Amino acid sequence: MGDFNLALIIVAIVVCVIVFIFNVYLLVNYQHPDDKNQAYFPKFVVVLGLSVAVISILMLPADVANRQACRHAIYNGACNLTLPMKDLWIAVYIIDALLVFFIIPFAMFYYEGDQDKTVGKRIKSALMWVVTTAIVCALLLGILYGLVGKVDFTVRHLSSTTTNFPTSWSFSTSQPCIGNNARQCSAYLANAASEKTWTMQTTFPEYVVALATIAGSVLFSIFGGVGIACLPLGLIFSFIRRPKAVITRSQYIKEATELGKKARELKKAADSLHQEERGGAKGRKWRKNVKAVEKELHQLEEDVNLLEEMYPQGEKAETTWALTILGYLAKLVLGVLGLIVSVAWIVHIIIYLLIDPPLSPFLNEVFIKLDDVWGEVLVVVFVIQFCATAFGYYAQATAAQEIFGHTLQSLRGIKYLYKYNVFQIAFIVLAGLTFVYYTAFGWKRRKPSGRFQLSS
Repeated sequence: MGDFNLALIIVAIVVCVIVFIFNVYLLVNYQHPDDKNQAYFPKFVVVLGLSVAVISILMLPADVANRQACRHAIYNGACNLTLPMKDLWIAVYIIDALLVFFIIPFAMFYYEGDQDKTVGKRIKSALMWVVTTAIVCALLLGILYGLVGKVDFTVRHLSSTTTNFPTSWSFSTSQPCIGNNARQCSAYLANAASEKTWTMQTTFPEYVVALATIAGSVLFSIFGGVGIACLPLGLIFSFIRRPKAVITRSQYIKEATELGKKARELKKAADSLHQEERGGAKGRKWRKNVKAVEKELHQLEEDVNLLEEMYPQGEKAETTWALTILGYLAKLVLGVLGLIVSVAWIVHIIIYLLIDPPLSPFLNEVFIKLDDVWGEVLVVVFVIQFCATAFGYYAQATAAQEIFGHTLQSLRGIKYLYKYNVFQIAFIVLAGLTFVYYTAFGWKRRKPSGRFQLSS
Protein backbone atom coordinates (compact mmCIF):
# COMPACT_ATOMS: atom_id res chain seq x y z
CA MET A 1 0.00 0.00 0.00
CA GLY A 2 3.02 2.25 -0.32
CA ASP A 3 3.08 5.12 2.11
CA PHE A 4 -0.59 4.87 2.87
CA ASN A 5 -0.87 4.52 6.63
CA LEU A 6 -3.99 2.44 7.18
CA ALA A 7 -3.42 2.31 10.92
CA LEU A 8 -3.54 6.11 11.12
CA ILE A 9 -6.88 6.15 9.30
CA ILE A 10 -8.34 3.60 11.70
CA VAL A 11 -7.01 5.42 14.77
CA ALA A 12 -8.38 8.75 13.51
CA ILE A 13 -11.86 7.31 12.98
CA VAL A 14 -11.89 5.50 16.33
CA VAL A 15 -10.69 8.61 18.19
CA CYS A 16 -13.39 10.77 16.59
CA VAL A 17 -16.09 8.28 17.62
CA ILE A 18 -14.73 8.06 21.17
CA VAL A 19 -14.59 11.86 21.45
CA PHE A 20 -18.21 12.18 20.31
CA ILE A 21 -19.44 9.47 22.71
CA PHE A 22 -17.49 11.00 25.60
CA ASN A 23 -18.98 14.45 24.97
CA VAL A 24 -22.48 12.98 24.83
CA TYR A 25 -21.77 11.38 28.21
CA LEU A 26 -20.59 14.72 29.60
CA LEU A 27 -23.76 16.42 28.41
CA VAL A 28 -26.07 13.76 29.81
CA ASN A 29 -24.21 13.56 33.11
CA TYR A 30 -23.88 17.29 33.79
CA GLN A 31 -27.03 18.75 32.25
CA HIS A 32 -29.54 20.47 34.49
CA PRO A 33 -32.38 18.19 35.62
CA ASP A 34 -34.92 20.62 34.14
CA ASP A 35 -33.31 20.26 30.68
CA LYS A 36 -33.89 16.53 30.30
CA ASN A 37 -35.77 15.44 27.17
CA GLN A 38 -35.88 18.94 25.71
CA ALA A 39 -33.72 21.59 23.99
CA TYR A 40 -32.18 19.04 21.64
CA PHE A 41 -30.74 21.59 19.21
CA PRO A 42 -28.66 23.46 21.84
CA LYS A 43 -27.51 20.10 23.18
CA PHE A 44 -26.42 19.03 19.71
CA VAL A 45 -24.50 22.30 19.35
CA VAL A 46 -22.79 21.69 22.71
CA VAL A 47 -21.71 18.17 21.73
CA LEU A 48 -20.59 19.33 18.28
CA GLY A 49 -18.62 22.26 19.70
CA LEU A 50 -16.86 20.14 22.31
CA SER A 51 -16.09 17.44 19.76
CA VAL A 52 -14.64 19.88 17.23
CA ALA A 53 -12.56 21.54 19.96
CA VAL A 54 -11.06 18.24 21.13
CA ILE A 55 -10.51 16.94 17.60
CA SER A 56 -8.80 20.19 16.59
CA ILE A 57 -6.36 19.74 19.48
CA LEU A 58 -5.72 16.12 18.52
CA MET A 59 -5.02 17.21 14.95
CA LEU A 60 -1.45 18.23 15.80
CA PRO A 61 -0.23 14.80 16.97
CA ALA A 62 -2.20 13.28 14.08
CA ASP A 63 -0.33 15.61 11.74
CA VAL A 64 2.98 14.50 13.23
CA ALA A 65 1.97 10.85 12.84
CA ASN A 66 0.85 11.57 9.29
CA ARG A 67 4.32 12.91 8.53
CA GLN A 68 5.78 9.58 9.63
CA ALA A 69 3.77 7.85 6.91
CA CYS A 70 6.11 9.48 4.38
CA ARG A 71 9.33 8.51 6.11
CA HIS A 72 10.28 6.22 3.20
CA ALA A 73 9.66 8.89 0.56
CA ILE A 74 12.61 10.87 -0.78
CA TYR A 75 10.69 14.09 -0.08
CA ASN A 76 7.20 14.83 1.23
CA GLY A 77 5.95 15.94 -2.18
CA ALA A 78 6.50 12.41 -3.48
CA CYS A 79 4.08 11.02 -0.91
CA ASN A 80 0.52 11.26 -2.25
CA LEU A 81 -1.32 8.69 -0.19
CA THR A 82 -1.26 10.22 3.29
CA LEU A 83 -4.09 12.17 4.93
CA PRO A 84 -4.75 15.60 3.37
CA MET A 85 -3.87 17.33 6.62
CA LYS A 86 -3.78 20.87 5.25
CA ASP A 87 -7.32 20.55 3.91
CA LEU A 88 -8.42 18.98 7.19
CA TRP A 89 -6.84 21.82 9.20
CA ILE A 90 -8.62 24.45 7.13
CA ALA A 91 -11.92 22.56 7.32
CA VAL A 92 -11.72 22.19 11.11
CA TYR A 93 -10.87 25.85 11.62
CA ILE A 94 -13.64 27.05 9.33
CA ILE A 95 -16.07 24.86 11.29
CA ASP A 96 -14.65 26.42 14.46
CA ALA A 97 -15.30 29.90 13.08
CA LEU A 98 -18.86 29.01 12.03
CA LEU A 99 -19.57 27.58 15.47
CA VAL A 100 -18.13 30.54 17.37
CA PHE A 101 -19.61 33.35 15.31
CA PHE A 102 -22.89 31.91 14.04
CA ILE A 103 -24.17 28.55 15.28
CA ILE A 104 -23.43 28.92 19.01
CA PRO A 105 -24.74 32.53 19.18
CA PHE A 106 -27.93 31.43 17.41
CA ALA A 107 -28.41 28.57 19.88
CA MET A 108 -27.77 30.90 22.82
CA PHE A 109 -30.19 33.58 21.63
CA TYR A 110 -32.81 30.96 20.84
CA TYR A 111 -32.46 28.94 24.04
CA GLU A 112 -32.16 31.93 26.39
CA GLY A 113 -34.92 33.90 24.73
CA ASP A 114 -38.17 34.76 26.43
CA GLN A 115 -39.87 31.42 27.08
CA ASP A 116 -43.30 33.07 26.83
CA LYS A 117 -42.73 33.81 23.13
CA THR A 118 -43.63 31.34 20.43
CA VAL A 119 -40.97 29.21 18.76
CA GLY A 120 -41.25 31.26 15.57
CA LYS A 121 -40.64 34.55 17.38
CA ARG A 122 -37.66 33.12 19.24
CA ILE A 123 -36.15 31.86 15.98
CA LYS A 124 -36.79 35.24 14.34
CA SER A 125 -35.14 37.10 17.21
CA ALA A 126 -32.11 34.79 17.18
CA LEU A 127 -31.78 35.04 13.39
CA MET A 128 -31.80 38.84 13.55
CA TRP A 129 -28.77 38.83 15.83
CA VAL A 130 -26.96 36.17 13.82
CA VAL A 131 -27.64 37.82 10.44
CA THR A 132 -26.37 41.13 11.80
CA THR A 133 -23.23 39.40 13.02
CA ALA A 134 -22.82 37.65 9.66
CA ILE A 135 -23.05 40.93 7.75
CA VAL A 136 -20.49 42.63 9.98
CA CYS A 137 -18.10 39.65 9.79
CA ALA A 138 -18.49 39.36 6.01
CA LEU A 139 -17.74 43.06 5.49
CA LEU A 140 -14.77 42.92 7.84
CA LEU A 141 -13.35 39.78 6.24
CA GLY A 142 -13.89 41.06 2.71
CA ILE A 143 -12.25 44.44 3.35
CA LEU A 144 -9.28 42.98 5.19
CA TYR A 145 -8.79 40.20 2.65
CA GLY A 146 -8.90 42.64 -0.25
CA LEU A 147 -6.51 45.14 1.33
CA VAL A 148 -3.99 43.10 3.32
CA GLY A 149 -4.75 39.48 2.46
CA LYS A 150 -1.26 38.88 1.11
CA VAL A 151 1.78 37.02 2.36
CA ASP A 152 5.34 38.31 2.03
CA PHE A 153 7.90 35.53 1.90
CA THR A 154 11.58 36.36 2.13
CA VAL A 155 13.43 34.22 -0.42
CA ARG A 156 17.07 33.97 -1.47
CA HIS A 157 18.26 33.33 -5.01
CA LEU A 158 21.09 30.79 -5.06
CA SER A 159 23.22 29.63 -7.96
CA SER A 160 26.35 27.59 -8.37
CA THR A 161 28.65 26.34 -11.09
CA THR A 162 28.31 22.88 -12.58
CA THR A 163 30.73 20.08 -11.88
CA ASN A 164 31.26 16.53 -13.02
CA PHE A 165 29.27 13.85 -11.25
CA PRO A 166 31.67 12.29 -8.73
CA THR A 167 32.49 8.61 -8.75
CA SER A 168 32.69 8.59 -4.96
CA TRP A 169 31.16 10.68 -2.20
CA SER A 170 33.41 12.10 0.46
CA PHE A 171 31.39 14.55 2.51
CA SER A 172 32.68 15.71 5.87
CA THR A 173 32.37 18.64 8.23
CA SER A 174 35.32 20.28 6.52
CA GLN A 175 33.92 19.63 3.01
CA PRO A 176 30.09 19.67 3.08
CA CYS A 177 29.60 20.24 -0.67
CA ILE A 178 30.54 18.64 -3.98
CA GLY A 179 33.71 19.97 -5.56
CA ASN A 180 37.39 20.20 -4.89
CA ASN A 181 38.11 22.03 -1.68
CA ALA A 182 34.45 23.09 -1.34
CA ARG A 183 34.60 24.43 2.17
CA GLN A 184 31.28 26.26 1.92
CA CYS A 185 28.13 25.77 -0.13
CA SER A 186 26.48 28.43 -2.26
CA ALA A 187 23.93 29.18 0.44
CA TYR A 188 26.71 30.37 2.74
CA LEU A 189 28.47 32.38 0.05
CA ALA A 190 25.34 34.26 -1.10
CA ASN A 191 25.37 38.01 -0.43
CA ALA A 192 22.59 40.07 1.12
CA ALA A 193 21.44 41.31 -2.28
CA SER A 194 20.27 37.80 -3.14
CA GLU A 195 17.38 38.15 -0.67
CA LYS A 196 14.07 39.24 -2.16
CA THR A 197 10.47 39.49 -1.01
CA TRP A 198 8.00 37.25 -2.77
CA THR A 199 4.42 38.51 -2.44
CA MET A 200 1.38 36.42 -3.20
CA GLN A 201 -2.32 36.46 -2.39
CA THR A 202 -3.26 33.98 0.28
CA THR A 203 -6.33 31.83 -0.11
CA PHE A 204 -9.52 33.01 1.57
CA PRO A 205 -9.89 29.90 3.78
CA GLU A 206 -6.35 30.37 5.08
CA TYR A 207 -7.11 34.02 5.81
CA VAL A 208 -10.20 33.00 7.78
CA VAL A 209 -8.02 30.59 9.74
CA ALA A 210 -5.52 33.40 10.39
CA LEU A 211 -8.12 35.80 11.79
CA ALA A 212 -9.69 33.04 13.87
CA THR A 213 -6.23 32.27 15.22
CA ILE A 214 -5.71 35.91 16.20
CA ALA A 215 -8.97 35.92 18.16
CA GLY A 216 -8.05 32.61 19.76
CA SER A 217 -4.55 33.84 20.60
CA VAL A 218 -5.94 36.84 22.47
CA LEU A 219 -8.27 34.64 24.52
CA PHE A 220 -5.60 32.02 25.08
CA SER A 221 -3.10 34.61 26.28
CA ILE A 222 -5.60 35.85 28.86
CA PHE A 223 -7.28 32.67 30.05
CA GLY A 224 -4.25 30.45 29.51
CA GLY A 225 -1.90 32.83 31.28
CA VAL A 226 -4.23 33.15 34.26
CA GLY A 227 -5.22 29.48 34.30
CA ILE A 228 -1.71 28.07 34.11
CA ALA A 229 -1.02 29.68 37.49
CA CYS A 230 -4.48 29.48 39.07
CA LEU A 231 -5.16 25.79 38.47
CA PRO A 232 -2.17 24.27 40.31
CA LEU A 233 -2.15 26.95 43.01
CA GLY A 234 -5.90 26.51 43.50
CA LEU A 235 -5.42 22.80 44.14
CA ILE A 236 -2.57 23.44 46.57
CA PHE A 237 -4.45 26.16 48.46
CA SER A 238 -7.52 23.95 48.58
CA PHE A 239 -5.41 21.51 50.58
CA ILE A 240 -4.20 24.34 52.82
CA ARG A 241 -7.78 25.50 53.48
CA ARG A 242 -9.07 21.97 54.06
CA PRO A 243 -11.15 21.22 57.18
CA LYS A 244 -8.76 20.06 59.87
CA ALA A 245 -11.27 18.22 62.06
CA VAL A 246 -14.91 17.17 62.30
CA ILE A 247 -17.17 19.75 63.97
CA THR A 248 -19.68 18.96 66.72
CA ARG A 249 -23.39 18.47 66.17
CA SER A 250 -24.25 21.80 67.83
CA GLN A 251 -21.84 23.63 65.53
CA TYR A 252 -23.36 21.85 62.55
CA ILE A 253 -26.91 22.88 63.54
CA LYS A 254 -25.82 26.48 64.04
CA GLU A 255 -24.08 26.69 60.65
CA ALA A 256 -26.91 24.87 58.87
CA THR A 257 -29.44 27.32 60.34
CA GLU A 258 -27.45 30.29 59.03
CA LEU A 259 -27.18 28.71 55.59
CA GLY A 260 -30.93 28.04 55.62
CA LYS A 261 -31.60 31.72 56.28
CA LYS A 262 -29.27 32.67 53.45
CA ALA A 263 -31.03 30.24 51.11
CA ARG A 264 -34.44 31.75 51.91
CA GLU A 265 -33.09 35.24 51.23
CA LEU A 266 -31.74 34.15 47.86
CA LYS A 267 -35.02 32.43 46.96
CA LYS A 268 -36.94 35.58 47.80
CA ALA A 269 -34.54 37.66 45.68
CA ALA A 270 -34.78 35.20 42.77
CA ASP A 271 -38.59 35.28 42.88
CA SER A 272 -38.51 39.07 42.83
CA LEU A 273 -36.19 39.09 39.81
CA HIS A 274 -38.40 36.56 38.03
CA GLN A 275 -41.41 38.82 38.51
CA GLU A 276 -39.45 41.78 37.13
CA GLU A 277 -38.47 39.67 34.12
CA ARG A 278 -42.09 38.82 33.41
CA GLY A 279 -42.92 42.50 33.65
CA GLY A 280 -40.32 43.33 31.01
CA ALA A 281 -38.03 45.27 33.37
CA LYS A 282 -34.72 43.75 32.18
CA GLY A 283 -32.49 46.79 32.41
CA ARG A 284 -28.98 47.29 33.72
CA LYS A 285 -30.06 47.14 37.36
CA TRP A 286 -31.88 43.84 36.75
CA ARG A 287 -28.83 42.25 35.11
CA LYS A 288 -26.63 43.50 37.94
CA ASN A 289 -28.93 41.93 40.51
CA VAL A 290 -29.04 38.64 38.57
CA LYS A 291 -25.24 38.44 38.62
CA ALA A 292 -25.23 39.22 42.34
CA VAL A 293 -27.74 36.44 43.03
CA GLU A 294 -25.74 33.97 40.93
CA LYS A 295 -22.57 34.88 42.81
CA GLU A 296 -24.23 34.47 46.21
CA LEU A 297 -25.80 31.19 45.11
CA HIS A 298 -22.41 29.84 44.05
CA GLN A 299 -20.92 30.82 47.40
CA LEU A 300 -23.85 29.22 49.20
CA GLU A 301 -23.25 25.94 47.37
CA GLU A 302 -19.58 26.03 48.36
CA ASP A 303 -20.52 26.66 52.00
CA VAL A 304 -23.00 23.77 51.98
CA ASN A 305 -20.43 21.39 50.49
CA LEU A 306 -17.83 22.49 53.04
CA LEU A 307 -20.29 22.01 55.90
CA GLU A 308 -21.11 18.49 54.68
CA GLU A 309 -17.40 17.70 54.56
CA MET A 310 -16.86 18.96 58.11
CA TYR A 311 -19.76 16.95 59.52
CA PRO A 312 -20.11 13.63 57.68
CA GLN A 313 -23.31 11.77 58.52
CA GLY A 314 -24.62 8.24 58.22
CA GLU A 315 -23.31 4.83 59.18
CA LYS A 316 -20.11 5.30 57.18
CA ALA A 317 -19.24 8.73 58.53
CA GLU A 318 -15.68 7.74 59.41
CA THR A 319 -15.11 6.30 55.94
CA THR A 320 -16.51 9.46 54.36
CA TRP A 321 -14.16 11.62 56.44
CA ALA A 322 -11.18 9.44 55.47
CA LEU A 323 -12.08 9.74 51.78
CA THR A 324 -12.37 13.51 52.20
CA ILE A 325 -8.85 13.70 53.61
CA LEU A 326 -7.54 11.49 50.80
CA GLY A 327 -9.25 13.75 48.28
CA TYR A 328 -7.43 16.79 49.62
CA LEU A 329 -4.14 14.89 49.58
CA ALA A 330 -4.78 14.03 45.93
CA LYS A 331 -5.38 17.72 45.22
CA LEU A 332 -2.04 18.54 46.83
CA VAL A 333 -0.22 15.98 44.69
CA LEU A 334 -1.96 17.11 41.49
CA GLY A 335 -1.32 20.73 42.38
CA VAL A 336 2.41 20.15 42.85
CA LEU A 337 2.64 18.18 39.60
CA GLY A 338 0.61 20.85 37.80
CA LEU A 339 2.86 23.57 39.16
CA ILE A 340 5.92 21.71 37.87
CA VAL A 341 4.32 21.39 34.42
CA SER A 342 3.32 25.08 34.43
CA VAL A 343 6.83 26.22 35.34
CA ALA A 344 8.32 23.90 32.71
CA TRP A 345 5.98 25.30 30.06
CA ILE A 346 6.85 28.90 30.92
CA VAL A 347 10.57 28.09 30.94
CA HIS A 348 10.15 26.43 27.54
CA ILE A 349 8.49 29.54 26.11
CA ILE A 350 11.34 31.70 27.35
CA ILE A 351 14.28 29.56 26.23
CA TYR A 352 12.75 28.34 22.95
CA LEU A 353 10.59 31.22 21.69
CA LEU A 354 11.70 34.45 23.30
CA ILE A 355 15.45 33.87 23.10
CA ASP A 356 16.89 33.88 19.58
CA PRO A 357 18.53 31.52 18.81
CA PRO A 358 16.83 29.06 21.18
CA LEU A 359 18.96 27.85 24.05
CA SER A 360 17.53 24.33 23.91
CA PRO A 361 14.70 22.33 22.26
CA PHE A 362 13.67 21.40 25.84
CA LEU A 363 10.07 20.08 25.76
CA ASN A 364 10.31 19.35 22.03
CA GLU A 365 12.64 16.46 22.81
CA VAL A 366 10.27 15.25 25.52
CA PHE A 367 7.32 15.18 23.13
CA ILE A 368 9.30 13.45 20.42
CA LYS A 369 10.18 10.68 22.87
CA LEU A 370 6.61 10.50 24.18
CA ASP A 371 5.30 10.36 20.63
CA ASP A 372 7.44 7.32 20.00
CA VAL A 373 6.02 5.60 23.09
CA TRP A 374 2.43 6.75 23.58
CA GLY A 375 1.56 8.37 20.26
CA GLU A 376 -1.21 10.91 20.19
CA VAL A 377 -2.71 10.69 23.64
CA LEU A 378 -0.31 12.80 25.70
CA VAL A 379 -0.50 15.91 23.51
CA VAL A 380 -4.21 16.54 24.13
CA VAL A 381 -3.61 19.27 26.72
CA PHE A 382 -2.08 21.78 24.33
CA VAL A 383 -3.53 24.33 21.97
CA ILE A 384 -2.77 23.99 18.29
CA GLN A 385 -1.26 27.19 17.01
CA PHE A 386 0.63 27.83 20.20
CA CYS A 387 2.01 24.31 20.14
CA ALA A 388 2.84 24.39 16.45
CA THR A 389 5.06 27.37 17.27
CA ALA A 390 6.32 26.50 20.73
CA PHE A 391 7.00 22.90 19.69
CA GLY A 392 8.20 23.68 16.19
CA TYR A 393 10.94 21.05 16.36
CA TYR A 394 8.38 18.39 17.25
CA ALA A 395 5.93 19.61 14.56
CA GLN A 396 8.48 20.17 11.81
CA ALA A 397 7.48 19.37 8.20
CA THR A 398 3.78 19.10 9.14
CA ALA A 399 0.80 20.84 7.56
CA ALA A 400 0.23 22.62 10.88
CA GLN A 401 3.68 24.18 10.70
CA GLU A 402 3.06 25.20 7.10
CA ILE A 403 -0.15 27.01 8.05
CA PHE A 404 0.74 28.39 11.47
CA GLY A 405 4.49 28.69 11.06
CA HIS A 406 4.93 29.92 7.50
CA THR A 407 1.72 31.37 6.08
CA LEU A 408 0.37 32.89 9.29
CA GLN A 409 3.68 34.48 10.26
CA SER A 410 4.08 36.03 6.81
CA LEU A 411 0.65 37.67 6.50
CA ARG A 412 0.66 41.44 6.21
CA GLY A 413 -0.40 43.22 9.37
CA ILE A 414 -0.50 40.01 11.37
CA LYS A 415 3.06 38.79 11.08
CA TYR A 416 4.39 41.39 13.51
CA LEU A 417 2.30 39.94 16.33
CA TYR A 418 4.20 36.68 15.90
CA LYS A 419 7.52 38.19 14.88
CA TYR A 420 7.77 39.99 18.21
CA ASN A 421 6.07 37.20 20.22
CA VAL A 422 3.32 39.50 21.47
CA PHE A 423 1.00 36.70 22.59
CA GLN A 424 3.74 34.67 24.23
CA ILE A 425 4.95 37.70 26.19
CA ALA A 426 1.38 38.51 27.27
CA PHE A 427 0.94 34.89 28.32
CA ILE A 428 4.04 34.96 30.53
CA VAL A 429 3.25 38.39 32.02
CA LEU A 430 -0.29 37.36 32.96
CA ALA A 431 0.96 34.06 34.36
CA GLY A 432 3.54 35.89 36.49
CA LEU A 433 1.07 38.49 37.78
CA THR A 434 -1.50 35.80 38.55
CA PHE A 435 1.08 33.73 40.39
CA VAL A 436 2.11 36.69 42.56
CA TYR A 437 -1.48 37.75 43.28
CA TYR A 438 -2.74 34.23 43.97
CA THR A 439 0.23 33.45 46.19
CA ALA A 440 -0.42 36.60 48.21
CA PHE A 441 -4.20 36.35 48.56
CA GLY A 442 -5.44 33.01 47.19
CA TRP A 443 -4.67 30.96 50.29
CA LYS A 444 -7.00 33.02 52.49
CA ARG A 445 -10.42 31.61 53.28
CA ARG A 446 -13.35 33.74 52.11
CA LYS A 447 -15.17 35.51 54.91
CA PRO A 448 -18.92 34.83 55.10
CA SER A 449 -21.03 37.64 53.70
CA GLY A 450 -23.79 39.34 55.64
CA ARG A 451 -27.46 39.66 54.80
CA PHE A 452 -28.06 39.70 51.05
CA GLN A 453 -30.13 42.49 49.53
CA LEU A 454 -30.91 43.49 45.97
CA SER A 455 -29.60 46.85 44.81
CA SER A 456 -32.31 49.42 44.45
